[in-house]
Amino acid sequence: MQPFKDNFSKQSDIYLKYRPLYPTPLYAYLASLVVNHELVWDCGTGNGQAAIGLADFFNQVYATDPSEQQIGNCIRHDRVVYNIEKAEKTRLESNTIDLVTVANALHWFDLDGFFKEAFRVLKPNGVIAVWAYGNPSVSPDIDSIVQHYHDVVLSDYWLPENRLVEKGYSTIAFPFELLETPAFQCERNMNRDDFIGLLNTWSATQRYININKHNPTDLVDEEFRKYWPDANEEKEIVWKLVLKVGRVNNV
Repeated sequence: MQPFKDNFSKQSDIYLKYRPLYPTPLYAYLASLVVNHELVWDCGTGNGQAAIGLADFFNQVYATDPSEQQIGNCIRHDRVVYNIEKAEKTRLESNTIDLVTVANALHWFDLDGFFKEAFRVLKPNGVIAVWAYGNPSVSPDIDSIVQHYHDVVLSDYWLPENRLVEKGYSTIAFPFELLETPAFQCERNMNRDDFIGLLNTWSATQRYININKHNPTDLVDEEFRKYWPDANEEKEIVWKLVLKVGRVNNV
């Protein structure tokens, strides 16, 4: 089993503040794929962004993350139980889970270990859904600045795991019966400072700061001012989701 790479504990508070919540229709769609709605495992839950959405459709959500700081900043909900656990080994009983979800975290897992654990805990005919999102979209001018920041400024600070997201998880062998899925996207209104806060949640931004001792988003903020002069003006931010859904074929 690979050691846990803790890329988000340091910025767990701003992660909760600036990352998008996932759309309710996504949870409704996933709930429609399973007969029972007793228990869902949200693995790599972070602060629980997906867990609380799933709680509207399932009796209980078991949400895990290896980061104590992330769990410490989690969003509390009566039907969500949080535990500090790795994706590859949990205390869940075998064949008890209706749905396994992984929101923007699969690329950090030991994939073989996690998939083995998912097979173990899922009920016969259970479903696993994993998703991620890439760069946010605001407008052509701002998107161009963000793309340059992502591809050039932070080029040497992204890890191989991040590249899996850039490729839309297409290079990950998904050992389940793949299902066709609708398209979903996240949407959120943000002002300019909030948007800079979002860029600060990126693991590559934090890695850049640790190495170079200054924040690269300061220069990006100057560029944004040309097309976003009023810092208090809110703009709609859109993230397109990459979604993979599979079913356990062991009925």
